[in-house]
Amino acid sequence: MDILQMKYFLAVAREENISKAAEYLYITQPSLTRQIQNMEKEIGRPLFERGGRKMTLTETGMMLKKRAEEIVSLYEKTEAELMRPPADVSGDVSIGGGETYTMKLIADTAKSLQDEYPNIRFHLFSGDIADVCERLDKGLIDFGVVIDPADLTKYEHLRLPVTDRWGIVMRRDHPLAAKPSLTPADLKGVPFIVSRHALSRGHVAEWFGGTEELNIVATFNLLYNAALMAKAGMGVVLSIDKLCNTAEESELCFRPLSPPLESRLNVIWKKYQVFSSAAQLFLRRLREHLDAFGR
Repeated sequence: MDILQMKYFLAVAREENISKAAEYLYITQPSLTRQIQNMEKEIGRPLFERGGRKMTLTETGMMLKKRAEEIVSLYEKTEAELMRPPADVSGDVSIGGGETYTMKLIADTAKSLQDEYPNIRFHLFSGDIADVCERLDKGLIDFGVVIDPADLTKYEHLRLPVTDRWGIVMRRDHPLAAKPSLTPADLKGVPFIVSRHALSRGHVAEWFGGTEELNIVATFNLLYNAALMAKAGMGVVLSIDKLCNTAEESELCFRPLSPPLESRLNVIWKKYQVFSSAAQLFLRRLREHLDAFGR
């Protein structure tokens, strides 16, 4: 199958209807039907279940959809880079990372570069370290921002000169909010809302003395949603500082862990990566900002 067929397939998967997909693609319905049938014949299995006018993905179709989205995204990214005039200082820089206030340093660098080269565009992808590394390995993003501990042997990296501080986000009327900081003993038995990957980090689990006895009532991927659960009184949230509003007027507050628990962060990219001119400029500007930060 070729890239055009993948685009056709993704249009049908999105619209769940041949007629609507054909209209979107500006081709005839019979032509699009033949393209999908040819793909299914080549694969040897159906990609869609037909039910009236609605077409839903089969298990094979769902697997292909994930890969096709990655392939089409990489193809379009490569095409855009190759078609750009050599003297044109423009293009796209893709950065993936988790929720962290340290992204402000990345944002400041991006703003500085865009002030000088307004045709450079930035694309941010939010995800945990596994998501970021997967997209980095497949060439779907240029850079990743990952929190320690992380296996950096596969990547080039820059250590950021800042740290993230761990603590607990909770309702301001929670009994633990009266304490200036929280120990493992304070948190024993307390209903916990945790990131799906936070407790897999060795130093976090070590701070708690193991996680087997934690009373985990919910997990989350984005802190905004976890904060809503905390406001509803479901539990307290294990979080990095400065990611949600905990100012005095907020219903929520932040209390740091004691003894203090902090994490360093790194900007990573693939070894032997061939960057676009825009990505090269971003990396150069980031190095300059880090050098100035260290002085």
